[in-house]
Amino acid sequence: MQRSIINQSPLAPFVYVLLFIAYESLSSIYLFLPPLFAILFVFFINAVKKEDGVEIFLISLCLLVYESQMGFPVFSSIIYFGMIYKFVMPKLKKNFDCRSCIKVASVILSYFGFYLFLVLVSNIFLIPMPSINYYMLYYIVIEFFIVSIL
Repeated sequence: MQRSIINQSPLAPFVYVLLFIAYESLSSIYLFLPPLFAILFVFFINAVKKEDGVEIFLISLCLLVYESQMGFPVFSSIIYFGMIYKFVMPKLKKNFDCRSCIKVASVILSYFGFYLFLVLVSNIFLIPMPSINYYMLYYIVIEFFIVSIL
């Protein structure tokens, strides 16, 4: 059966998800590879702006893989990204005009803000607190350069 010429939906996003899962496995073994958490945050913001349901689902799947690799509570990153997009990003865009300032803030929010969110969740539900990793500063710098290219 052939695909219609009119309906040419690309299969590339599914390939990207498979590549991300392989990369995430490698980044848990080799600590010099950043986990691309801030990049997923930027992709999540862009997908919500475009209201693309398939892309939001695939990014959420990637976030679930990230959470399982790191041992975080299920759906915590998705809830955090949704709250940041709804409440913090509009105020951030209102106060800052430069795009690079917003990109720096989004990378910092994605890592340090998520850590503070996990501390809050661990205090509410009485689960063990996450430990801070000193590689986080390295990941912020590397992912800032990647996000600035996007």
